[in-house]
Amino acid sequence: MAVLAAAQLLDELMGRHRNTNPNEKIRKPNWEDPEYCKYYMVKFCPHDLFVNTRADLGACPKVHDDEVKDLFEKAESSYMKAQYVEEFLRFCRHMINDVERKIQKGKQRLELMNSKPEGPPMTQAQTEKNQEQVQLLSEKITALLQEAEEAGSCGNIEQAQGLMKLCDRLKEEKDTLLKQQENSHWSMTAELAAAQEKQMEVCPVCGAFLIVGDAQQRIDDHLSGKQHVGYFKLRQAYEEMHEAREKEQQEKERKRREERERDRSNRGGGLGSDRRDRERMERDRERDRDKDKDRGDRDNKDKEKERHRSSREGRDKDRERERDRDRDKERDTKERDTKERDTKERDTKERDTKERDTKERDTKERDRDRDRDRDRDRDRDRKHRRERRSSHERSRRRSRDRH
Repeated sequence: MAVLAAAQLLDELMGRHRNTNPNEKIRKPNWEDPEYCKYYMVKFCPHDLFVNTRADLGACPKVHDDEVKDLFEKAESSYMKAQYVEEFLRFCRHMINDVERKIQKGKQRLELMNSKPEGPPMTQAQTEKNQEQVQLLSEKITALLQEAEEAGSCGNIEQAQGLMKLCDRLKEEKDTLLKQQENSHWSMTAELAAAQEKQMEVCPVCGAFLIVGDAQQRIDDHLSGKQHVGYFKLRQAYEEMHEAREKEQQEKERKRREERERDRSNRGGGLGSDRRDRERMERDRERDRDKDKDRGDRDNKDKEKERHRSSREGRDKDRERERDRDRDKERDTKERDTKERDTKERDTKERDTKERDTKERDTKERDRDRDRDRDRDRDRDRKHRRERRSSHERSRRRSRDRH
C-alpha cells in the first residue's frame, strides 16, 4: 500500500509517463485497456471502501486513473461500456447479498438467544453425567456397527438387521441427550444475557451488533465508521444506478411504442398492419439479439486473444529465462573448460620444465664425468711417458757410465 501511494503521488507530481525515455513514443491512455479498474471508471472501486476493517477486500490489482475515468464518462454508449456497468452492478449485488445473509444470521442468533429454553439449565454434575452417557452410547453404537458388519459378511442377515435396529434406538437416545445438553447451554446463555440486561439489535446496513439504547456517541461512531459508510455507499450507488437503468429501459420502450403507433397511424391501421408491426418487431428483436451476440462473441474473442497474448508472452519470458540459463550454463562450462585447460597447460609446462632441468643436469653430470675420465687418462698417459722417459734416461746413464 505504501508503494502504491508513493507511485500515485509521483504520478500526480511528475505525470504518468515519468519513467519513459525522451525518444520513446508516449502511448495515449485508453479506457478499454485491461490494466485500468472497471469499477473505478463506472463509479468507485469497492476495494477502497473497507480498508483496515473486517470486510477489507485488499488492495485493488488494477490502476485507478482520473483521466481514464473522464474518458470513460465522455465516451459514447457502447456494448463494452454497458458491460462495465453491468459488471459493477453484479459485484455490488454480490457484496450486498453477502451482508444481507450476515444480517439474517445475526437476527436468527438474536431470536435464538431471546427464545425461552425448553427446560431449566443443567448443573455441572448433570452435564458431566450426560457427557459420560453420550460417550458410552457412542462406544456401544460403534461396537454394534462392527458386529453388524461381521454378521453381514458371514451371511447372518437377520442378526445384522436386529443389530442395526438396536443401533438406531441407541442413536435416538444419544440425540435426545445431546439436545438436552444444547438446550441447557442456550438456557445458560439466555440467563447470562438477561442478567446483563442488554438487548441487542442488528444494524440493517452493515450487519453489526448494536446495543439498544446505547450512548449517542457510540451510535454516531458506528454510523461514521468505514464499514457502515462503505455498505451505505454501496447500497445507495446500486439503487441509483439500478433505478436509472430501469428508467432508461422504460424510456426506450416508450419511444419504441410511440414509433410503432406513429407508423401504424401513417399506414392507416388494420389487422395486416398489426401483423406487419409484430413481424417487424420480431425482426428488430432478432437483429438486436444477433448484434448483442456478435458483440459478445467479439468481446470473448478479444478476451481470448488477450489471454493467448498474455500466455504467449509468459511462454516467451519462460523461453527467454531458459535461454539465459542455458547461456549461463554454457558460459560456466566454457569458463570451467578454460580453467581446466589452463591448469593442464600449466602442469604440462611445469612437467616439461622439470624434465628439461633433469636432462640438463644429467647432461652436465655426464660431461663432468667424461671430463674427469679424460683428465684421468691424460694423467695416466703423462705418468706413463714420464716413467718411460725416466727408464730410458737411466738406461742411457748406465750405458754412458759403462763406457
